[in-house]
Amino acid sequence: MKKLFMFLAAMGATVTANLAIAQETVGETAVPLHQVLKKNFIDGGPLFMTPIILCLILGLAFVIERIIYLNLADKNTKRLVDDVENALTSGGVEAAKDLCRNTSGPVASIFYQGLDRASEGVEMVEKAVVNYGGVQMGKLESNLSWIALFIAIAPSLGFLGTVIGMVQAFNDIEVAGQISPSIVAGGMKVALITTVAGLIVAIVLQLFYNYILAKIDTIVNKMEDASITLVDLVIKYKNK
Repeated sequence: MKKLFMFLAAMGATVTANLAIAQETVGETAVPLHQVLKKNFIDGGPLFMTPIILCLILGLAFVIERIIYLNLADKNTKRLVDDVENALTSGGVEAAKDLCRNTSGPVASIFYQGLDRASEGVEMVEKAVVNYGGVQMGKLESNLSWIALFIAIAPSLGFLGTVIGMVQAFNDIEVAGQISPSIVAGGMKVALITTVAGLIVAIVLQLFYNYILAKIDTIVNKMEDASITLVDLVIKYKNK
């Protein structure tokens, strides 16, 4: 345990020293960011850095796809409810169905399924709304499992690089027959860079993942409120 604490302390000191050197270098020579990233990528080793970068690229691709889809799905629910109510009043169920058919978004799709069962009674409307609401929720949550997978894989790859780097450092010590900073520096550098890269990728994707979950919750709440309103509208229409 004592050796483990000494090792962690040495790693922390190395990170601090590298950050200080990097700040001095940037301040004196104004090294471009892309060159710093390129150097760290090479120092970390393409064998481990490439999968980590792929996790970031693929994860961001799924994130962008979900954000675009959710933004398109997040329609003005209150306006749609008012339009459906006006259509029911003026043209009946068929007019309201035509309005929902020509409107995009999960709420309009749920409304259409509910109105399509209006002739079968309020209970069938409620059942159709609940069932199709589950279908729309599944569409909203599509591809989230891939983002979660990349969040889990990225730091795991970083820690794998850490282990391999430490093995490399101990192998170098065994070959040299002595311990010196210059011998273990290469292995520790690979270990630290891959760990940092994996954690950064996981943090970035986790932030977007939580944003997407919050967006889905907002849309689902709107869907549930609108579904209750639709049932009330159908009851009101049948009682007229």
